Amino acid sequence: MRVIGVVVMMAAAGAGPLAAQGVRGEIAAGIAARNARDPATALRHFQAALALDSTSYEANWRGALALIDIGKATPDRVKSPARDSLYALAEVYAHRAVTANPGDAEGHFALANAIGRASLTRSQKERVRDAGEIRREALRAIELDPRHDGAWHVLGRWNAEIMRLSGLTRFLAKSFLGAGVFREASWQAAIDDLERAVNLNPSRIYHHLDLAEVYIDQERYGAARVQLQAIAGLPLSDPQDEAYKRQATDLLRKIAGRGES
Repeated sequence: MRVIGVVVMMAAAGAGPLAAQGVRGEIAAGIAARNARDPATALRHFQAALALDSTSYEANWRGALALIDIGKATPDRVKSPARDSLYALAEVYAHRAVTANPGDAEGHFALANAIGRASLTRSQKERVRDAGEIRREALRAIELDPRHDGAWHVLGRWNAEIMRLSGLTRFLAKSFLGAGVFREASWQAAIDDLERAVNLNPSRIYHHLDLAEVYIDQERYGAARVQLQAIAGLPLSDPQDEAYKRQATDLLRKIAGRGES
């Protein structure tokens, strides 16, 4: 009995370090899979890490981004409960990350990103409801890391999506729903924020694509063409980059012959 007790104590003493080693190994494998543009495999590794330690900051925010990567494969305009459940779980993971480490930018970025992606699939009324939290989390990420290109992208996309809401929806939000934050949105802010994202990380195809779309909204076709043409020579890094390149080609075709207004 005494020997058994010693063995149990030794096993218990080693469980913590072994579990930590397992978490680190799973996170490393997940990062490698994400770098290989395989978000499904990345997610499996991050979830394996979370099975060992559900409070792991890195496994939570990276797991949230992997879920978003998978969800983005289904277009926002398509009704998809499966995609929506991925975004909902991404929010859960991102909230846990922020709770675990509120002083780091990645958790706040993951949360802003998760809520923002889910918002794009929802009604205009639901977008109004989500707007304040998306902006608040993106700004907090930028406060913690002013060079976080992803957070600048989320903030730029936030401005653009607010301006894309119907005039009536924005009026009601400003006047009756207590959404005073809507007064902060503008097309120029969308351009400034997305240009900042492009300048901070010019290799990201998604930055150029969303900036081009905002330029098109503003009928700045020459500026849009510059961004869209740049995409062709950029390396693939995001799981959706091949789709983004096709979108860029389609947009170039769509605006062919259009000049600045």
